[in-house]
Parts: sequence; C-alpha cells; structure tokens
Amino acid sequence: MEITHLNPETLHANPAFSQGVLVSGAHRTVHVGGQNGTDPSGAIVPGGLGPQTEQAIKNVLAVLAEVGADQTNVVRLAVYLVAGQSVDDGYAASARVWGAQPTALTVLMVAGLGRPDALVELEATAVIE
Repeated sequence: MEITHLNPETLHANPAFSQGVLVSGAHRTVHVGGQNGTDPSGAIVPGGLGPQTEQAIKNVLAVLAEVGADQTNVVRLAVYLVAGQSVDDGYAASARVWGAQPTALTVLMVAGLGRPDALVELEATAVIE
C-alpha cells in the first residue's frame, strides 16, 4: 500500500494537513479532507451558503482531479452545515456544480466549524480502478 498526500496548487496550502489522501493498492482510494468554501488564498468566498457550497464542491473536485478522478468516482460524501442554514439551499447549490451524481450521502447540522466564518464543510471518499 502506498499513501500520497494531495495538495492541488489551486487550493490554499496549510502545513498542518493535506487536502486529500490517495491510498494505492489493488484499487486506489482517495480521502478528501474537509473542504470549506475557500478560494486559492484561503479566504472564505462571500455570499453565504450557496456560494460557499459551490466553492467547497469545486475544491473537492480539484483534489479528485489531481489523480484523474471526478464526482463519478465518489462513493461517500459528508456535508456539515452550520445549524440554522437551509439544507435546501445547500442542495440547490450543490446541484449546480456536482450534477446528477448519486452517492452515499450524510448531512449533519453542527454548532460550528473549525473556521468561524465557514457555513459548510465537505468530505469525500472516492475509489479509482
């Protein structure tokens, strides 16, 4: 088994964590770490939950693209929403970027995230043959 840490140039770099991890073996598995709606400088995009969700999904897709994967390879997606946010607004925003790609999905309402200005955080697991 080989583990490769993924840190696309289009995402904010942080020495404390990797944006994703690729596990290679018979199949390759990518674990995408929690992605907020941050731009390449690490700033939260303005405009609320919709724009933050769209950017967080773009960030997940950027990590997947590093290893030739996309949303069709995702087997599990976890969505953490700050309490008080509209799940429907989050779904509408994700449909604009993610498309009609069904996957196992968990949506959790949380009191807060690691970044106080973040309203959403996404984690993904993808498998590549």
